[in-house]
Amino acid sequence: MSRLALRSGVLDAPVPRAALELVRQRVSGPLGVPALFRVHAAARPDHIAVVDRDGAVTYAEIDERIDRLANGLKRRLGLRAGDPAVLVLRNCREVIEAQAALARLGGAAVAVSWRSTAEELEYLANHSGARAVFVGADVIDAVRDARPRLRGIPEDNYVIVGGDAPFGHGYDDLIASSPADRIDGQEGRVVIYTSGTTGKPKGAVRTFPESMIWALVHVLDELPIRSDDRHLAVCPMYHSTAFGFLSFTLVLGGTVVIDPFEPEGFLAAIERHRVTTTAVVPTMLHRVLDLPAETRARYDTRSLHAVFSGGAPLSGTLARRVIDELGHVLYNFYGATETGLNTLATPQELLTAPGTIGHAIRENEIRLLDDAGRPVRDGETGELWVRNGMLVAGYHADDDATSKSMREGFFSVGDLAHRDEHGLFHLDGRKRDMIITGGVNVYPAEVEEVLHRHPHVAEVAVVGVPDPEWGERVRACVVARDDGFDERELLAWARERLAGPKLPREVRVLDALPKNPTGKVLKRDLRAMP
Repeated sequence: MSRLALRSGVLDAPVPRAALELVRQRVSGPLGVPALFRVHAAARPDHIAVVDRDGAVTYAEIDERIDRLANGLKRRLGLRAGDPAVLVLRNCREVIEAQAALARLGGAAVAVSWRSTAEELEYLANHSGARAVFVGADVIDAVRDARPRLRGIPEDNYVIVGGDAPFGHGYDDLIASSPADRIDGQEGRVVIYTSGTTGKPKGAVRTFPESMIWALVHVLDELPIRSDDRHLAVCPMYHSTAFGFLSFTLVLGGTVVIDPFEPEGFLAAIERHRVTTTAVVPTMLHRVLDLPAETRARYDTRSLHAVFSGGAPLSGTLARRVIDELGHVLYNFYGATETGLNTLATPQELLTAPGTIGHAIRENEIRLLDDAGRPVRDGETGELWVRNGMLVAGYHADDDATSKSMREGFFSVGDLAHRDEHGLFHLDGRKRDMIITGGVNVYPAEVEEVLHRHPHVAEVAVVGVPDPEWGERVRACVVARDDGFDERELLAWARERLAGPKLPREVRVLDALPKNPTGKVLKRDLRAMP
C-alpha cells in the first residue's frame, strides 16, 4: 500500500484531512464504496471528479449530490438497506451517483443495458427483486412498456434522468428537493447481469467487504494509474470493464471523462481533455485504426500512457498495430464480472508473446485444469479457474449456477487457456465454443490468431458447425479489410500455417461480425447461419 501511495501520487493530496476522514468512516461503518467520495471530498474538494455532457463536477459537489440523492431515495421512494434498484442509463455521471447513493443506503445497484427490450427488462427487474428504476428520458419507451409487469416496483418508484418525468420523479428535482444530510455506515452491493450470450443472463452479486480493499490494492499496484490521471470512459458503464476502470481512477482521486465512442471522436476527446488512460474493447481499436492515416495524424494522443484492452480476445496482429500507432501504452487484461481483474499483459509482454493476456496479478491464484480436474502442463489447454479476494458472492437466486462455477474456492466462467514457456497466459476460447472434429480438439482462438495475421483480414471469428462425416467442421467468418481479399487465397495461406483438423472447411465473408453491446462476438449467431 505504501508503494502504491508513493507511485500513484495519492500522497500529494492533503494527508491529514484524508486520514481524518478515513478514521471517521471506519468508526461509522465499513470502508467500502460509500467512503470513496467522502475521503476525496475532504482531501481535495475542488479537484474535478467527473466530466460529461453537462460539464464538470468536483469531488465536493458530487459527494453532496450523492447524499442528497440517497436522502431522496430513502424519504420519497422508501428505499432501505438491501433494496435493489435497476439502472437503465446511457453513460453519464448519474450512473456513478446512483450507484454510490444506493451503496450509502446499503442497497443494490442493478446496472443493465439501456438497449434492453421490455421483455428483457421484465426479467431483469423481477429476477433481481428491484424496488426502483432509474431510466434515461431518451430510452424510456421500453421501461414504459414493461412497467405494468414489474411487479415489485411501486407505481411512483421511477427516477427519470435527463428530461421530463411522465411518471415517477425527475432526477434533478429529487436531488434539489432533498437534504444533504450525511448518511454513513452501510455496505452496498452491485448486481451485474452477465452478457447472456448463451441464454438468460445471470446476476453476479458483488459485495464490498474490507478484505476486498486489499485485493484492490494489489490490482492498483500493477496498473499504471495515478491520482492525477484523466481517464476516458467509452465502454458501456453497465459493464464491468468500463465501471471497473473508472472506479480505479476514482479510488485514487483522478478525473473521469465520459464521452460516447465514435472512432474520430475518441481521438478528439483524447486531445481535448489530455486523456492519460482509457479502457476499450478490441473492436474499438479496430475502428480507430481503420480511420484514414491522415485523419489519425490530425490528433495529438501523446498524453496517453495506458490503453487497457479487454472484454474480448486481442489478436497479436491488432496489438502490434496499436503499439506501432500509439507507442508502448497498450495493456491487455483478462478478468470477468465474477472474478475481477486476474491477469495483465504489459506492452513488452505483448511484443514478446503476441495475443497473451499476460501474467497473473499478485494474489490471483490461477489453475488450468482438464475435464477430470487435474492440472495441465505448460503449453496444454485447460479450463481457467481463479481464486482471489475479488470473487463475487455468487449468482443472485441461482444456487445451482453458483455451485457449478465453484471448485475448492476457485471460480470459472468457462474460459480455456494455456501458459507458455515465458509463464504468460493465453486464451484459447470458451469451453462451450471448443470444436471437436474427427475426434480432435480445435481451439477457435488459435485458428483466429493465424487468420488475423492475413493482410486482407480485418476481423475473424471461428466456430464449429455440424458435419455428417467429422461431427463438426471449422467455419471461419471473416470481415475483409479491403477489396484484395480472396477466399481461396486465404485458405491456401492458412494451409501453410495450420494442421489439417484446424483448417476452415468453409469461409463466410460478412460485412460485420454480430456482437453484443460490450463487444463480444455472438458465436451462436454464426453457428446458426445456414
